[in-house]
Amino acid sequence: MATLPSTGESGRIITLDIIRGVAVMGIFSVNVIAFAMIEAAYFNPAVYGGSTGPNFAVWATNMVLIDGKMRSLFSMLFGASMLLVIERAEASGRQAWLVHARRMLVLLGFGLIHYYFIWFGDILTLYAVCGLVVFLFRNLSIEKQVALGAAFMVGHMLLFTGFLIDGYHTDVAAHAPNAPQAAIDSWNAGFGSFAPDAQTIADDRAIHLGTYLDYVRYRLSEWTDIFPTTIAFIPDTIGLMLLGMAGYRSGFLTGEWSNKAYRRVAVISLSIGFVGGAGVVGYDVWSGFSVLGSIAAFVVVATPFITVMAFGYAAKIILLTRRFGPLAQRIAATGRCAFSNYLGTSIVASLIFYGWGLGYYGSLSRWQAWCLVPLVWVGMLLWSKPWLERFHYGPLEWAWRSLARGKMQPMRKTRATPATA
Repeated sequence: MATLPSTGESGRIITLDIIRGVAVMGIFSVNVIAFAMIEAAYFNPAVYGGSTGPNFAVWATNMVLIDGKMRSLFSMLFGASMLLVIERAEASGRQAWLVHARRMLVLLGFGLIHYYFIWFGDILTLYAVCGLVVFLFRNLSIEKQVALGAAFMVGHMLLFTGFLIDGYHTDVAAHAPNAPQAAIDSWNAGFGSFAPDAQTIADDRAIHLGTYLDYVRYRLSEWTDIFPTTIAFIPDTIGLMLLGMAGYRSGFLTGEWSNKAYRRVAVISLSIGFVGGAGVVGYDVWSGFSVLGSIAAFVVVATPFITVMAFGYAAKIILLTRRFGPLAQRIAATGRCAFSNYLGTSIVASLIFYGWGLGYYGSLSRWQAWCLVPLVWVGMLLWSKPWLERFHYGPLEWAWRSLARGKMQPMRKTRATPATA
């Protein structure tokens, strides 16, 4: 079955918008925990937020079904959309490299503002940096893009494997009888944040429950933290973007494959991903949420399963939205406003959890914090479609486009039209 029809006004590929909409909604399902409590609790439920009953269920479900999968989808869609913009720039006679570079540099600016002034978990900075690199591989064949994408992801796994080997030796030295203080300091510097003590948790809570100006001062005082966290995930993200480019050019992400092919991909990929994800979670529980074991499980071992499952989700989403009913239309609109929705969730979550808002940081259990997720999903679905019936772009999409082009872009439509994508 062919791709869903494009909108007449923009020529957008609706299938890409739908998948992007699901991805940006899914990302908040895991991000909300990092907003609500200390970062270490994201991977290790025993650190904070509860590790039994409904709290464990929320953690395990997120880690098996959502963690990494939605980010992978989002990254692949970024690669696909990036190639689409480049192709259209070339077709219109514009300098594609200049169009792309300006878009990525403006995105970098948004990312840095997000990171330092709103939330540490920004992904836009990483996307901007990787996007500049991936441009170099835009003209490779589909097969070469897949092979190179896989190679970058293997490089990601090897990078973290080396980090873990070094961590193992640091662990042995720091926890040996009569360990020297230098060895203990080395362990605390590299891995202490993954298993924080009570004082560290209290200090973290004080930072997030203070005034906004104090929070920004703290973020800026730790300004170099963005470099290792960005650099560490460059290979994985470049790999996913390349796979997204290949998925776009092959017709997979645009809905051009047959239903039979998508069903086969969905069944095989989701099954493999689920079994692998469940195994990773099971190992982490069995290991007692050990620091090195958690990193090895969720960052190294889980990588191929996460990627395979992301493709399975894409196939399933395409199958379920073939008829483009009312819900699919709203999801597509959410995807068209993904930039606004992504940053919007950060603003909403910070106002709910941090001290300059309602101040619930560190006060809720994991399942209680997660209750915000369906409310935010409903909000995304409710505002995006009516907005696009009146305006050409989401508010931040318009700002990105205007800044990248160096002039104000038309925003309001001359008359309201149905938002189908």
